[in-house]
Amino acid sequence: MNDLLRLSSGKTAPGVAKQGRLILKPDNCIGCRTCELACSLVHIDGAQLGLSRIHIHPVGQDRYIQATCLQCAEAACEKVCPTEALRRNEETGAIEVNAHRCIGCGLCATVCPFGHMHFDKTQGLPIKCDLCGGAPTCAAFCPNDALEVR
Repeated sequence: MNDLLRLSSGKTAPGVAKQGRLILKPDNCIGCRTCELACSLVHIDGAQLGLSRIHIHPVGQDRYIQATCLQCAEAACEKVCPTEALRRNEETGAIEVNAHRCIGCGLCATVCPFGHMHFDKTQGLPIKCDLCGGAPTCAAFCPNDALEVR
């Protein structure tokens, strides 16, 4: 899917090492929501912005902040999951959801200390950033370098 969404300039997101992190740079965010659209195109049939794994919030006049899973080193969501449906991908460092193991209890969303784990009640599954398998599409499509992988 990433090949379908490659920018005409050829820009792509760099791979994420085990210690790699998606860095949010709110000072560069212009609130265009391109990251939300790119994320929803990759993860959701029909590109529903409400089900994007990243969200843009206005925090003042012409000021915005991006909110997404921080892939915590000691992830409360992973620890609380009774079926181990949330596990860290050792290659990308992302906490990923195994839909076949998830029982839809919602504990993961309840314990996220930052409120960045959401729950899709229609699907009965948590919604969280998975770093797009190591190449976050949101970072690749951000026109103002407000998202970076390092």
